[in-house]
Amino acid sequence: MATPLEDQRTGIPPAPRIDWAADEVRALFDRPLFELLYDAHGLHRIHFPEGRVQISTLLSIKTGACPEDCAYCPQSVRYETGLDPERLLDLETVIKNAREARAAGASRFCMGAAYRNPRPHQIEAIKAMIREVKALGLESCATLGMLTAEQAGELKQAGLDYYNHNLDTSERFYPEIVTTRTYQERLDTLAHVRDAGMSVCCGGILGMGETVDDRAAMLHTLATMPKHPESVPINQLVQVEGTPLHGVEPLDPLELVRCIAVARILMPASYLRLSAGRTEMTDETQALAFFAGANSIFYGEKLLTTANPGEARDMQLLRRLGLDAEPVPAADGGD
Repeated sequence: MATPLEDQRTGIPPAPRIDWAADEVRALFDRPLFELLYDAHGLHRIHFPEGRVQISTLLSIKTGACPEDCAYCPQSVRYETGLDPERLLDLETVIKNAREARAAGASRFCMGAAYRNPRPHQIEAIKAMIREVKALGLESCATLGMLTAEQAGELKQAGLDYYNHNLDTSERFYPEIVTTRTYQERLDTLAHVRDAGMSVCCGGILGMGETVDDRAAMLHTLATMPKHPESVPINQLVQVEGTPLHGVEPLDPLELVRCIAVARILMPASYLRLSAGRTEMTDETQALAFFAGANSIFYGEKLLTTANPGEARDMQLLRRLGLDAEPVPAADGGD
């Protein structure tokens, strides 16, 4: 079988494929790790500037009291996790956080709300937030649960760049994690986002008790979409006491690295975001993940409701690895 790097002889980046067979994807997970890393890193260098990491900041704009039963999530109303619900933040608070994110080096500002699906008045309030974030020169992203085609169109018109809606895991394993929303409903929302003209942010969570086959199947679904997600978050489960997944066997760090390398080979032009769970990762694990193709992180001390490495620690690690944050674009009006 030809390796993914053979097209490098022409000097032309290999075109991303959307015709991966399921057995091809599964076979990648069985390759020797160093061979896999070699190919993944080579593809990464072709498609992205060397040594650049995109920085995003995630703000919970509405916290807790979610009616869904996602087994990993402390925001579910069904679990006793000690989380105090909060209403949708006011516009000024969101603007303040966006300004601080930009000053700290973030180029994308992501807003997350614990909704099953947002109501019309909530969409109106969030559209105002999107417009203000865009005025600061930041890329905008939101994750609000399921969307109708009409809601996706409204968010696009307000200026939303990215919409996040993760698959979480494979279709086979999904009912073990979520029962209040189907896999197809997730795919339908992603189709609405794509049809509206927004970029798709879609990935999954590792370490929930899934098999290697499940990880391969999830990546196969992402890599065979009509267009690859522009951003692919790879999360490691953060175990929260009170949720059903608290106490599961921790993920082998090398399996995280392997999954990122496979994702880079399958989706060579997508941003791969090393997302939740970085507080449990050693610097060495994160270094291998960046080498394998991760080129985006969430910046700041909290991701929605769980801990995240502080900005100073992240910048120190990037400097040690010889990596730089992508430049922050100028704000409208030169602010």
